[in-house]
Amino acid sequence: MELIEHLEGGLNFGATLLKILLEALGIFTIFIGVVFNGRQSIMLLSHPSTRAYIRVRARFGRALALALEFQLGADILSTAVAPSYEALGKLGAIAMIRTFLNYFLAKELEELKEEDVHNID
Repeated sequence: MELIEHLEGGLNFGATLLKILLEALGIFTIFIGVVFNGRQSIMLLSHPSTRAYIRVRARFGRALALALEFQLGADILSTAVAPSYEALGKLGAIAMIRTFLNYFLAKELEELKEEDVHNID
């Protein structure tokens, strides 16, 4: 019995550590997206270009979509550690919202890709 409790404690610790890592990766992904695309956005102010604007939006959208995936993974892990009905309900709502956001973000990225292919400055 003591071994099982010890293993359970180690598993909870590992899941919590991985959850924190996924949350950090999500934040880092958004940060990198802001840094790289922020610089390009500033350049767009002095040299407006529809094609460059579309590319900046698409790159930043991909960063946001990846960050959403990391955050959803972190939410799933946090529920695996403490699976109460309240936590499961919150996870369901968060998962639905993040999946909804990711779906429409992916659709917009596809539209931006098509627009970029057909756009000539």
